[in-house]
Amino acid sequence: MAALKIVLQIVFLLDALALIGLVLLQMSEHASMGGAFGSGMAGTVFGRDVTRDPKKLATGVLGGAFLALGLLLAVL
Repeated sequence: MAALKIVLQIVFLLDALALIGLVLLQMSEHASMGGAFGSGMAGTVFGRDVTRDPKKLATGVLGGAFLALGLLLAVL
């Protein structure tokens, strides 16, 4: 049981680091100087962009895995 907990802690740590790196890689619409003055809202005037972004999907998967592993480690 102790070996399983150590393996899960290592996977949890790797997942956390990957999630941090992926979030830092994503660019915000408001990252430019024009975003400070409201130009970032121009993208939502005609509805939201529904294209699939692989980084957003990976962030969701890694976030879900992070929550599941955290809960599992808390129970163990």
